[in-house]
Amino acid sequence: MDLLPILRSLARRKTGALLIALQVALTVAILSNSIAVVQQRLLHMRRATGLNEADIFTLGNQFAGATTDLSARIQADLVQLRAIRGVVDAVAGQSFPLRGYGGSTGVRRTSDPQAASLNAAEYAAPERVLDTWGLRLVAGRNFTHTEIRERRLGTDWTAPAVAIVSQALARALFPKGDALGGEIYIAGTTPSRIVGIVARAQTPWAAHESAGFPAEYSVLEPLQWVSTNVAYVVRTRPGLSASLLPVAQRQLYALSHARVISEAQTFADTRAEQYRDDRSLGLILAVVCALLLTVTAFGIIALTTYWVAQRQRQIGMRRALGARRINIIQYLHTENLLIAGGGAAIGVALAMAGNVWLATSLEMGRTGVGYICLGATIVVALSQVAVTWPALRAACLPPAAAIRGR
Repeated sequence: MDLLPILRSLARRKTGALLIALQVALTVAILSNSIAVVQQRLLHMRRATGLNEADIFTLGNQFAGATTDLSARIQADLVQLRAIRGVVDAVAGQSFPLRGYGGSTGVRRTSDPQAASLNAAEYAAPERVLDTWGLRLVAGRNFTHTEIRERRLGTDWTAPAVAIVSQALARALFPKGDALGGEIYIAGTTPSRIVGIVARAQTPWAAHESAGFPAEYSVLEPLQWVSTNVAYVVRTRPGLSASLLPVAQRQLYALSHARVISEAQTFADTRAEQYRDDRSLGLILAVVCALLLTVTAFGIIALTTYWVAQRQRQIGMRRALGARRINIIQYLHTENLLIAGGGAAIGVALAMAGNVWLATSLEMGRTGVGYICLGATIVVALSQVAVTWPALRAACLPPAAAIRGR
């Protein structure tokens, strides 16, 4: 098809064409970046914690009354929980992956306190933690009973003699792969020897992640957490976590009512709660993109319909001179493709510039070229679909329209 007549026609109607091109450009820029952000959020939400999530429920427990026998009360609770039929094991600690809060520490390979360190989540982990949480040991061993000591909030703390680290932290600290048996310094000048490496142990924070604190950096210390506030993690046989959760609460209250139980939920609920903001952001962006695409499509339909009404005489003359309906449809689709294609090209440039701003100002990930191209393709394809209806109407105009048209 000869493009010169189409370009001349657009030159006479440049205001409307420019408006549509600008609308397409903005839609491409917003859509492509939104697609990238949603994809990043989905990957963020699907990150594995390292736990056997399907068979775990958790309870936050706060003791009331005397605090002199906390250790005995915690152990009595654990005995009660482990006695429930269908429970595999239970442990008590300060926190667990995705709880929402917990402790962190600096880890380094040198005793020099001024040396750079890596931020890592810090977990108090008695010997039953690995089995209860479902952490997979890829090297080394678990803690022994003799290595476990109590950790009470507010008391002096010294680095443990041994530690278990996540595989990501081990690789960061020992790039040569010699982490097992190596010495690390956990926020102090006393060395701790790595006796085990687990495949993954995510931090307690879903949103707290940066280049200096990845979600996979965790260190487990041979400690039994003793405090008025303690988190119980209970592992059940497959398929029983939801049904045994209320049973566990009743058993704990039967043992003592001098407590407040909160955060009683399956791990699936914990994951959903921690990633609620990510889901909300994805939903908002999806709605915004849908509205933008709808507005763009209706704008193209309205403008093309207006142009067809203005050019009834020309279309009728073409039909009278032998133009077929398919020729009219092809003409309008080509005209729209030129407008949308030009707008999409501008939109690609805007999308790249906008992503640079998002990455530098809001510390968001860079959008791949593939997402930008996908956004441009979607908008151009939608514009071609939108122009189909007014194009079909134009193709149905009879040759007599040349006589009664303007």
